Amino acid sequence: MKLSGYFLVRLTVLLAVTFTVNACPPADRSALLAFKKQLSEPYLGIFNTWTGTDCCNGWYGISCDPETERVADISLRGESEDPIFEKAGRSGYMTGSLSPSLCQLDRLTTLVVADWKDISSEIPACLTSLPNLRIIDLVGNKISGHIPADIGKLSRLTVLNLANNQISGSIPTSIVNLNSLMHLDLSSNKLDGTIPSDVSKLSMMSRALLSRNQLTGSIPVSLSKIYRLADLDLSMNQITGTIPAEFGSMRVLSTLNLDSNQLSGEIPTSLLSNSGLNILNLSRNSLEGCLPDVFGPKTYFTALDLSYNNLKGSIPKSMSSANYIGHLDLSHNHLCGSIPPGSPFDHLDASSFANNDCLCRSPL
Repeated sequence: MKLSGYFLVRLTVLLAVTFTVNACPPADRSALLAFKKQLSEPYLGIFNTWTGTDCCNGWYGISCDPETERVADISLRGESEDPIFEKAGRSGYMTGSLSPSLCQLDRLTTLVVADWKDISSEIPACLTSLPNLRIIDLVGNKISGHIPADIGKLSRLTVLNLANNQISGSIPTSIVNLNSLMHLDLSSNKLDGTIPSDVSKLSMMSRALLSRNQLTGSIPVSLSKIYRLADLDLSMNQITGTIPAEFGSMRVLSTLNLDSNQLSGEIPTSLLSNSGLNILNLSRNSLEGCLPDVFGPKTYFTALDLSYNNLKGSIPKSMSSANYIGHLDLSHNHLCGSIPPGSPFDHLDASSFANNDCLCRSPL
């Protein structure tokens, strides 16, 4: 049976469309292969799936936009419940570096290359030219160098997780321009310098984790203006100055870790009377003065650690009226007087009160 010219044209178009849908663009495929070339993963064989012309189907960790068939997500995690990890009976291990070829994937929205333990080199500076990036997660590697200075160009970025690497230098001032950012984790690196004073521009941020670095300077008061901020961790740095009293007015803040710094001054009364705060760790600083007598039925701390400071005076009797205090540590201060009876003191042991000047009564 002969086909008319019209149907031949239609068939040709259909075949062309089918071919286009079933294969990712050659440029995207080439970029991924260049990215793969600079990495070595010897145990799981995940890159063995990166064969054929269609990088949108069957390539481990790669997914594409269903409409454009452009590479949209790279999601490679070295800690996973994927069957390929369970079968191997081990977590992931990968060496090599992050290729700048990633920057050719101009429709990329997610870049996750996390927990591979031994990926080194720097973050490709050209990543800031990818306008659609929403997630950058490079946690748990050995990435060094600096955070790209113009990171603030990524206006759609919601997650920036660079924790547990070897990144040095200061936090770029442009980071405050990430007005969509919700999760920031720069912990366990070698960052120095100060926290940008206008950090309040990150108005969408709910988690800011900057612990285990070498940050200096004072705590910016503007942090207290981030209404959505629920989790703030600045512990194990070299931060000086006082604790902003404005933190006590943050209604959403539930976890505040400022331990192991060089903070001085008194504990703000407003902080201990903030009924929304559940975890507060101010230990291992140089805080002084008396414990504010502001506890009451709305007080609910799952953990309250004020140990290793220079606090003096007595333990406030109002602590006994607290709704709940799970873990309490007042050790290594200069407190004196009788430990109040009742909860929470009746379920604590002596270590919670050890090494003070003259505390007495049970459990001592």
